[in-house]
Amino acid sequence: MTAALPHHIEAASPHVMNTYGRLPIALSHGQGCRVWDVNGKCYLDALGGIAVNTLGHNHPRLVPALQDQIGKLIHCSNYYHVPLQEALAAKLVELSGLENVFFCSTGLEANEAALKLARKYGHDKGIERPEVVVYEKAFHGRSIATLSATGNAKVQAGFGPLVEGFIRVPLNDIEAIKKATAGNPNVTAVFFEAIQGEGGVHPMNDQYMRDIRKLCDERDWLLMIDEVQCGMGRTGKWFAHQWSGVKPDVMPLAKGLGSGVPIGAVVCGPKAAQIFKVGNHGTTFGGNPLAMRAGVETIRIMEDDNIIANAIHTGGHLRAALERELSGLAGVVNIRGRGLMLGIELALPCGELLKQAADEGLLISVTADSVIRLVPPLIMTTAEADQVVAILVPLIKQFLHGKTHADSVPVASLINE
Repeated sequence: MTAALPHHIEAASPHVMNTYGRLPIALSHGQGCRVWDVNGKCYLDALGGIAVNTLGHNHPRLVPALQDQIGKLIHCSNYYHVPLQEALAAKLVELSGLENVFFCSTGLEANEAALKLARKYGHDKGIERPEVVVYEKAFHGRSIATLSATGNAKVQAGFGPLVEGFIRVPLNDIEAIKKATAGNPNVTAVFFEAIQGEGGVHPMNDQYMRDIRKLCDERDWLLMIDEVQCGMGRTGKWFAHQWSGVKPDVMPLAKGLGSGVPIGAVVCGPKAAQIFKVGNHGTTFGGNPLAMRAGVETIRIMEDDNIIANAIHTGGHLRAALERELSGLAGVVNIRGRGLMLGIELALPCGELLKQAADEGLLISVTADSVIRLVPPLIMTTAEADQVVAILVPLIKQFLHGKTHADSVPVASLINE
């Protein structure tokens, strides 16, 4: 008598609103840089929940700390002081060299708060219709204000009229921003990602950031740097802009700050730290004890285990291996990024690689239609990076060998931020 085949569990969510182009995978649990689906298949995680799972999965020191906090206090209210808020804020101030922090729950909320700061800064100076400089290919969120700041017509489509008050410029072109703002007394801030994530892993170059800092100082504008995806050690500095030596006036954070627990923060320097007064901004869930414990413990473990050095080492190893295998290959535009935030741009849309990689046991992202994005947990080892290369490179080569522009698959529906 033959043994019965194990029952296969189909991945389906019929009662969940259909807003994501999901792969037919339902994940069950994880350990380190690996996750398993409900049918027992193992995947190497080079996506990290889209740059969220800083310490990987089931970390042996993070999990007990969170369990301890759940047994004490998960949520209270900002009617009261929350000691863990002060502990995390003090640490973020130390690491950034800035002055104070507002806590929220997501990157979108952090960016929304930054935009409110820019508006209030303008109104406090007597500017009735403040304007903020933003960038082509930017992604700051999906609320109406952050969507308006975003530089992606696909995600904006169907949600007009968008919010006014944004001036859009290209990346890394100081003359373009000077021209776009010439004679405009309403500009109050410049807002950009140190490395654009959803836009295709496009870094702002270090000299450009220094030039923008100088321009903001000359014109009394706020420099607001979105570190939601590229911050918290991912590039080999605590915050990606630190490679340039500048300090922002406003710095939104989220994603990796809580290693998977929802958290957001806006860290402000002296120029912005006192803009919000009592009643100007607030949140129900932001700064709750569980999220604050996650942030405190994430940073503690990162420091104890020298995780930032690992991001540089493993990221450099991964990039070198990808360049060795792919540089000069027809159809590979370039490989860019810093640390463990890397993008491989191909010459044609490559959304189908998302499923092909998953079929081979590797989780990745494809963004901006043609950029393979790698943002794994910062604990990834060089051996695991080699496994990423061993799986991904043959898939890219096969894809480029067999595909033409005409039959490639667009990925507009696979933007899952």
